[in-house]
Amino acid sequence: MEKAAVLRELREIGLVPVLRADSIEQAMALADAIAGGGVTVLEVTMTVPGAIAVMRRLAEQRPEILIGAGTVLDAETARMCILEGAQFVVSPALNVATIEMCHRYSVAVLPGALTPTEIVTAWQAGADVVKVFPASAMGGPKYLTSLKGPLPQIEMIPTGGVMLGTAAEFLEAGAFALGVGSDLVDKKMIAEGRPEVITDIARKYLEIVKAFRSKHPV
Repeated sequence: MEKAAVLRELREIGLVPVLRADSIEQAMALADAIAGGGVTVLEVTMTVPGAIAVMRRLAEQRPEILIGAGTVLDAETARMCILEGAQFVVSPALNVATIEMCHRYSVAVLPGALTPTEIVTAWQAGADVVKVFPASAMGGPKYLTSLKGPLPQIEMIPTGGVMLGTAAEFLEAGAFALGVGSDLVDKKMIAEGRPEVITDIARKYLEIVKAFRSKHPV
């Protein structure tokens, strides 16, 4: 999928579940539960043991899922993930070499930044979308509203503190999409044999995005 199409799909789905797991098997179970709720985007973080194997398996077994590599801290890791099927690359911080590597492969790159200076620096360095992280530490939706005032041209994905109760507020604040962590990607539910809880939460997030998009067409 071309980068422009990847970015369109990210905006359309409106969610980027941040997958953190303790094993390859748990990661796959989480992916299945999330996809079961209709969310076909997934950020596999490099903190997952065997993260590359998870990406490879998803690319082979779940081609409908748009696979992203998360917690990517350097260009070498970004390249490795891209070669294994990652269609977008996310980082908690700004690393210009990683942006350059993604550009080399025409892969969407979403570096992390927090302050206005960092966000503008990331955008000028070539970020397709800037991951505002940790958004909750700076005031959540209100902080995003403050950022989008002087920086409406910069697309932002807030991550950290995004929950069912705050999702609509973040979208109203101007979020390109929502980075969702443990509120959706709940390892405990897999351990307890209750993946249907995750599937239900995924559906609820999609309903929030759909309701927002119906009022604010892209």
